[in-house]
Amino acid sequence: MFELKKITQFLKQVMSNGLGAPLLLLAMLGMVVIPMHPLILDALFTFNIALALLVLLAAVYVKRPLDFGVFPAVLLIATLMRLALNVASTRIVLLEGHTGTDAAGHVIEAFGEFVIGGNYAVGIVVFSILVIINFVVVTKGAGRISEVSARFTLDSMPGKQMAIDADLNAGMIDADTAKLRRSEVVQEADFYGSMDGASKFVRGDAIAAILILFITLIGGLAIGMAQHDMPFGEAVHNFSLLTIGDGLVAQIPSLLLSTAAAIVVTRVSSEQDMGGQVFDQLLQPKALAVTSGILTVMGLIPGMPNLAFLSLAAVCGGAAYWVKQQKKPSLAMASAGGGAGPTASPAVPEPVAPEVKELGWDDVPPVDLVGLEVGYRLISMVDKSQGGELMGRIKGVRKKLSQDLGFLIPPVHIRDNLDLSPNAYRIVLMGVTIAEDEVFPDRELALNPGQVYGSLKGAECRDPAFGLEAVWIDDGQKENAQTLGYTVVDPSTVVATHLSHILQSHAHELLGREEVQNLLDNLGKKSPKLVEELVPNALPLGAVLKVLQNLLVENVTIRDIRTIAETLADYAVQSQDPVFLTGVVRASLGRSILQNIAGLESEIEVMTLDPNLEQILQRSVQQAGEGGIEPGMAENLHTALQEHTQRQESLGKPAILLVSAPIRPLVARFVQHSIPGVNVLSYNEVPDDKKIKIIATIG
Repeated sequence: MFELKKITQFLKQVMSNGLGAPLLLLAMLGMVVIPMHPLILDALFTFNIALALLVLLAAVYVKRPLDFGVFPAVLLIATLMRLALNVASTRIVLLEGHTGTDAAGHVIEAFGEFVIGGNYAVGIVVFSILVIINFVVVTKGAGRISEVSARFTLDSMPGKQMAIDADLNAGMIDADTAKLRRSEVVQEADFYGSMDGASKFVRGDAIAAILILFITLIGGLAIGMAQHDMPFGEAVHNFSLLTIGDGLVAQIPSLLLSTAAAIVVTRVSSEQDMGGQVFDQLLQPKALAVTSGILTVMGLIPGMPNLAFLSLAAVCGGAAYWVKQQKKPSLAMASAGGGAGPTASPAVPEPVAPEVKELGWDDVPPVDLVGLEVGYRLISMVDKSQGGELMGRIKGVRKKLSQDLGFLIPPVHIRDNLDLSPNAYRIVLMGVTIAEDEVFPDRELALNPGQVYGSLKGAECRDPAFGLEAVWIDDGQKENAQTLGYTVVDPSTVVATHLSHILQSHAHELLGREEVQNLLDNLGKKSPKLVEELVPNALPLGAVLKVLQNLLVENVTIRDIRTIAETLADYAVQSQDPVFLTGVVRASLGRSILQNIAGLESEIEVMTLDPNLEQILQRSVQQAGEGGIEPGMAENLHTALQEHTQRQESLGKPAILLVSAPIRPLVARFVQHSIPGVNVLSYNEVPDDKKIKIIATIG
């Protein structure tokens, strides 16, 4: 016992050090190249049979196919070892077969003499039947099941991954469980893919067995009669029995391994082994009782083997009664209202229902500020393990916008949505859908920047961010598209650009009191007196928030929070009106605003309003607060502004409309929705060192 333990530990250490597979491969090579003694062949054939039995029993007792994940590799190694043994035994049969039927060892002799009774004709028939069973029935069926299982497993991977993400988002599982389940999905796909390949080895092994049998038999007869002058009858007797014995010794383990492969690929994951599943699912009392009745009727027919049928009917009937008793639920020892006499059994207490937890605010999930929902075909763009780049692109978008706008953009919560089409994505703000479009993860988007020199084959569409004409093309057309003047981007860039455009357009909605407080806290580290004087002494936090939101609505960055805070602290004593405060802050940020629009140009081309029109608008603002523009006047103003704006854009210059400070908010709101390309500035927002060139007067 102690020696066996030491041997087991030694073998385990060899395997753990990575020496097991190389040694086994060297042993197989030795069996093919080096002539082997019959005693060694007997030991190896016995080990081969034992290995096949061990694998078959492991396949029967395993609860899930993934629990036997090493099976494809074991199947391949066992097949290669059996083929190497066939080569070694064939060499001995051909070299020493003329000496007698024990030339290749006692195992082959026993299978040749005892199993088939020494009759080579019977041996050929038995061997042929085994090959047909193995090749036509077991191997072919197992191979087909492996192929179908691999295909369906790969096709179902996106759905399984989405189900895991859905459970994780719903809080049904934690991140570690989700990671484990994703790993199992990948392992399942790898396992069935490996089984699909391994089944081809088993199928080839069955074909090789037939060829080896005929080659050995014909070669043995030729060698025996030509080289050793054996009579034909003796040569046929010796070499036939040796060849058939060799074939049976190899074919029986092959049949066992094929059966094990078929059992593994047809198993369904369960908490029970195969025996427990058969007992629970096959041995049903009703089925056994009906079978017993049919066998009884057949046993009573004259001329039938009555004893066999009636005996088996009795066995099935007894099994039906026994299974029914085993599956019958245990009843209470006494009824709930039983008497209290001396024969009354104690009542079984009723199970206490679990206490239902009272609902709380934790059961109300908060709405994500920014969300991105994707169809199941776009999951690969998000999953880093599959080479997805979208997560990195979104992180870059958040960083760039945070630096440009001046506050931290909230995280983007990404989830799958089964209600979307496979290639669709949806951008959500505060739980409300803002935009929705489609991308193709296996294609590229060729954008038409305005001037191209040819057309492309593909799915025509519009760029989701800016509405440019575009075509979804295959990867092979990328160089041709770039040659024709198209701008080619990948799907992750398309989604990230669309998201960036949406976030920038709705930046004022993403800025809240918490973000403003963080801005002031950071400013307070360098200018504590300024923050202390501003909030809450001069202005409440809500007023500061409203001013910052007004700036973001008109694409004015709030990075210079110190200048903004200084201006608000100075003018808060005059008025706390957000519109007024926004105007004075814009004047303080005039240099930055103009630089973002026109760059470093010293001379600025602008449009102005006719003085009479300005007076009309000023009276409208004074009488009705923010006022409005009369419809006829608005139409004329829109037409004139649009004409001059298109002219400036064609020259590659910005369209700037210069108006007086009181009417700037009114005009800015008007052009924001009708002519987005126009930048409305007030006279006090233009720095003193900038020259102004009036190119048009709108009246």
